[in-house]
Amino acid sequence: MATTYTWAIANMEHYTADGVVFTVHHTVSADDGTYSSSAYGSIGLEKPDPQNMIPYNQLDEATVVGWVKDHFGPEKVGEIEAALQQQIDQQYAPTTAPGLPWAAAA
Repeated sequence: MATTYTWAIANMEHYTADGVVFTVHHTVSADDGTYSSSAYGSIGLEKPDPQNMIPYNQLDEATVVGWVKDHFGPEKVGEIEAALQQQIDQQYAPTTAPGLPWAAAA
């Protein structure tokens, strides 16, 4: 099954005076139907052009996810998603394991 990647906005920080968003906290999750992985991050935004600014109360998640992806660019978005895929791949075929060799096997 193909892995599905979901970008979401966990929170935003904005100025109360003008509604300008200056920090976006985001998550990215990957799910292949059996295993999943996720990441959390934050980005800072520059002040927008007042003529093109979307009022705070008119923002939607799709728009803000677009800002996050634009901030990273397609190459970095691909790297983030590839890292999540690697985490899923590790769940199928672990290359590391915890344990103590002298402890009794469970």
